[in-house]
Amino acid sequence: MQPTEHPAPAAVRREAVVFDLDGTLVDSLPLVLRAFSHALEPFGPRPTMDLFAQLGGPPKRIFANLLGGERHVPAALERLDDFNRDHHHLIRPFDGVHPFLNELRGRGRTLGIWTGRDRETTQHLLEVHQLGGYFSAVVCGDDFATHKPDPEGLREVLRLVGRAPAEVLFVGDADVDVLGGVACGVDTVLIRHSREVIPTVQAQAWRTVGSPFEAYELLLAQLA
Repeated sequence: MQPTEHPAPAAVRREAVVFDLDGTLVDSLPLVLRAFSHALEPFGPRPTMDLFAQLGGPPKRIFANLLGGERHVPAALERLDDFNRDHHHLIRPFDGVHPFLNELRGRGRTLGIWTGRDRETTQHLLEVHQLGGYFSAVVCGDDFATHKPDPEGLREVLRLVGRAPAEVLFVGDADVDVLGGVACGVDTVLIRHSREVIPTVQAQAWRTVGSPFEAYELLLAQLA
């Protein structure tokens, strides 16, 4: 008796793409590094690009980790707010973001954002750069008590767009993005920029690329 052959299961169509914001859709990392350096200058060593591996929560938590305690955090946060208020206009979308998002929407994909940035400045960036209309769900760093890599925020995005993890791709540029995506069961594209990525983290990324533009090209090819 011949064995019964079963067709291979069809690949699940990626119906939605979720993005981090800073370093993924908007070119803010140099300014973030300058802002953090300014905020921490009187209290500790200057941060390096390695800082971006842990971004995903509020500056209060990050500063406490970098300074080894809470003592100087209020003063550092005040310096951060002053710097951001004076330089916020320098944050711009990466080249090609609008055509890229238009193309994804034209292909019927639902788009969302999961960012560690607070709600107020996120909404400001989306409005100023006319990005808000692309996204069906936006979850920010102060929407929940948990922060990346805890997947609660990503699960909320999936709930809002009505998609299962296997139907979604997530794109981010921090280690916590990869770890949060893995914890949620969502394949994650990691943009590494110019930094070295911990091998155990890179091994968990669905794909690793060097720049946002490479991520955009990859998604357009994968989501044809």
